[in-house]
Amino acid sequence: MTKRIFSKQEQERLRCNPYVKAVSEKGITYSEDFKRHFIVEYEKGKLPVWIFEEADLDIELIGKQRIQSAARRWSAAYRNGGVNGLQDSRAGNSGRSRERDLTPEEKIARLEAKNQLLRAENELLKKLDLLERQALKKINIPASVKFELIHDTMTRYGLKRMVSYLCEVMGVSRSGYYNYFAEQSSQKRAAHEQVDERLRDQILKAYRFKKRKKGARQIKMTLQNHYHITYNLKRIRRIMKKYGIVCPIRKANPYRRMAKATKEHRTCPNLLQRNFKQGTAGKVLLTDITYLTYKGGKRAYLSTIKDAETNEILAYEVSSSLHLEIVLNTLQQLRRHDHLSEGAFIHSDQGFHYTSPEVQAVIKRMGLGQSMSRRGNCWDNAPQESFFGHFKDETNIKECETLEEVIREVKSYMTYYNHHRAQWNLKKLPPAKYRQQLQLIA
Repeated sequence: MTKRIFSKQEQERLRCNPYVKAVSEKGITYSEDFKRHFIVEYEKGKLPVWIFEEADLDIELIGKQRIQSAARRWSAAYRNGGVNGLQDSRAGNSGRSRERDLTPEEKIARLEAKNQLLRAENELLKKLDLLERQALKKINIPASVKFELIHDTMTRYGLKRMVSYLCEVMGVSRSGYYNYFAEQSSQKRAAHEQVDERLRDQILKAYRFKKRKKGARQIKMTLQNHYHITYNLKRIRRIMKKYGIVCPIRKANPYRRMAKATKEHRTCPNLLQRNFKQGTAGKVLLTDITYLTYKGGKRAYLSTIKDAETNEILAYEVSSSLHLEIVLNTLQQLRRHDHLSEGAFIHSDQGFHYTSPEVQAVIKRMGLGQSMSRRGNCWDNAPQESFFGHFKDETNIKECETLEEVIREVKSYMTYYNHHRAQWNLKKLPPAKYRQQLQLIA
């Protein structure tokens, strides 16, 4: 609204118009009749300025900005409340008391509130009298006792905004009352902080277990399995967020290497159809190869065979090249396992290693079936891809300087993964222990 001030002469000129109800230095109150007339004409398409001119209202004196503001306000009021919305609501919203008779319900409510206050005051005075009698025996009455009495009384009788009055009754300061409870709150916060620090130390112990970084779920299972401590998952996440305990987040690689099958290499049908969990350990064997980059931009390659039911890594091989031997050596290690079930088959992508006649012949001699993912579809071998992602997040391959160090790091991680790293979907057990449970049941 405009900041223009009306002089006394201008106010008198405006009051002469029958559509003006009241005028002050800063504003004009129009009659309800004019507001209704304005809405009718405005709905017909007339401009607000034209409507004011037709009502003999001085446009230059009022100002176009005031007219536009009034038009917006009245239009909105009419849309929301109809004709009743055009009535002046300032009298109803005023803070002044209106001279009218109270209803019986209002009288009863006021009397009840007054009764509650008198009862609270009476109780406080009784307690104060008792304290004063104790004071005659040279017993000092600390202000904290009075503050507690005030707080208890207000809570018991449901009193609000009566702190100043009750403090005056008890002879203590209002600011002292608030400072007392503020200090108590700070003490509670300090106690909570000490508890959180103890939780942080225990969570860090699990986070650094076997020198492998972990997320909230891994921390929960490590605390439970190795330290016999059970914490809620939300509590662990809260402490990790509060103290900046961060676990590396694995990012999807959209450019996953997919080797093209040559004409002389033969692909196999997809026997798995993403049915990874078939209830039997040693039946569905997943395999793949991933690259490992270490210091100086050097690259090594890791081939693994994973039991889809237990998530256990049954065989692995680290090599500096992608020659066919990396897969043949991995299969050779698989021969050591005697717990493969009947009808076991190995599932892979359509890379040239797995379509090779030599590799396929070895798999056949081992009595295993062979299955392959669809071309370019990494989801058909998702658990194996997931393992590689966690492996790269939780190992320190990038800090290795030689291939021998890479091999040692891989070996250390495989032992940790199979025997110590609990998994949420394996009843919170490591893969090897979960396999043992399945074998006992079988």
